Order: sequence, then structure tokens, then C-alpha cells
Amino acid sequence: MLWILLTTAAAPLQVARNALQRGLIGDAGPWGATLVRFLFGLPFSLALFMVVAVLTPHAAPDPSLRFLVAVAAGAVAQVCATAALLMAMRSSGFAVATFMQQSSLPLGALLGYFAFGDRMSSVQWLGLAATTVALLSLSWPSRSQETGKLAGSLYGLASGAAFAVALNGYRQAGLALEPAHPIYSATAALCLAQALQSLVMILILAAIRPGALRAVGASWKASLAAGFFGTAASACWFSALALAPPGQVRAVGVVEGPIAAAAGRRLFRERLDLRQWAGGLLAAIGVVTTALG
Repeated sequence: MLWILLTTAAAPLQVARNALQRGLIGDAGPWGATLVRFLFGLPFSLALFMVVAVLTPHAAPDPSLRFLVAVAAGAVAQVCATAALLMAMRSSGFAVATFMQQSSLPLGALLGYFAFGDRMSSVQWLGLAATTVALLSLSWPSRSQETGKLAGSLYGLASGAAFAVALNGYRQAGLALEPAHPIYSATAALCLAQALQSLVMILILAAIRPGALRAVGASWKASLAAGFFGTAASACWFSALALAPPGQVRAVGVVEGPIAAAAGRRLFRERLDLRQWAGGLLAAIGVVTTALG
């Protein structure tokens, strides 16, 4: 059950990374802050991989075409998912975008099942379904909120689908490189993915928003912390995906929600309503069922 521990560890690390990224947007804008996640995380990823490589002397990696394609697909899909999510938030607001993006949970599980033969028990599928319903109830917009435009909903759905591709791409990359040493495979895939993402985003920003690149460079000291926590979270996610199907990993990863809610309540005095408490309870039941079923 190492994958459960890794997924659970990834949640608070990801919350910390998101909090740090939020403070870095400034002149860099959301895309500059997104670049920080990959660019400043890459040195930590490389250092982590070197440590893992030393501790795994018997690893015999096979950087096959399958591995390279899987990493590239996951990296590009992750960037596309972020872009689609930003477009959804711009078109329809945060609530609708979040609601539609949650489709990554069932879509990731179904893609893994039909395309790659990932297997889960009937109890685990039931837990995943309960977690999906809980996420929908938590993110469904209230009557007082803008229900959104069709375009925003489609962008949100596209984001969920792209995240589903990314989850499965990273899992297949971990399985392809060195199945006998999943942590080694996961950290190697992480290094390659972050390098590709950094390169693609630098080229895009250089063409459309060179000022964002200058802002990212100017904030390098503050960005290192975000890069560290981003790499730590991603290493846990990648390692968990090398050990378990994306549906299970994504479902257990929902524990990030209560952590973020607790942080929001403490830092911003946010309050939860009855629907959110019920959704949180259902999500907890779904997570436990998926993990232990």
C-alpha cells in the first residue's frame, strides 16, 4: 500500500505549492506562475533522481519509444489541461470550471481500463463512483453563482479529459522504463516531463509574453520554494501512478480537499455549508473504499 502513503503525502505538498504559486502571479501572470512550477522544480527533480539512482544500483532502464511517447503525452496533456482550465475560469467562473474539471477522476479511470487494461475491483469502482459524486456536489455552483456559458463548460470538460490523459501517460511511462523499480521510473519520468514542459512554456512565453519571462527571472528566490514543493508533490504523484491505476490514485488524492479547506478556514476564515460537509463525508467514504477495497 505504498501508493496510498505517497498519494496522501502528495496532498499537503500540493496545497503548499499552490499557496506559494498564488503569491507569485504578480507581473508574471498565471502562465508565468505555471512556468515556475516546472522550471524551478527541475533542479530539485534532477537532484532527487540522482539520489534514487544511487540507491537503486540494479536498475536497468529501457528508454524505449513507449516511454518517451508516454512522457511527452503526459507533459503536453498537463500543459493543455492547465490552459483549458484557465480558459474555463475566464469564460464561466471558478465554480463551473472546477465542476467540469472534476471529470478527470472518472475519465482517467475509464481510459486506464479500456486503453491500458488497468484493473480495479467492484468495491474500488464503487468507491470511485462515490468520490466522483462527492466532488460534483462540492463543486456544483450555487444558485447565487453564475451557472456559466457553454464554452466555459466545454473548456472545463476538456481540462478534465486532458488531465485524464496526463495521469495515464505518466503511469505508462513509469511502467515502461523500469517496472521492477517504480520509484526510479517515476523520478526519471518526472525529470523528462518537467524539462519538456519548461522548454515548451519558455518558447511560448518568449513569443507571446516576454515580460512574463523577465518577471519569472526576477522572482527566482521566491520561486525556489514553490519549485521544491512542486517537485516533492509531483514525485509522490508519479511514484503512486507507477504503483496503482490512475483512478485509484486520483480518488485517494481527494484528501487534498479537506487540507485545502482547513487552510482556507484558518487563513481566510472561509466557512463550509451543510452541502459541503455532506460532500466531504461522502468523499472520505469513497477514498477509504477505493484505497482498501
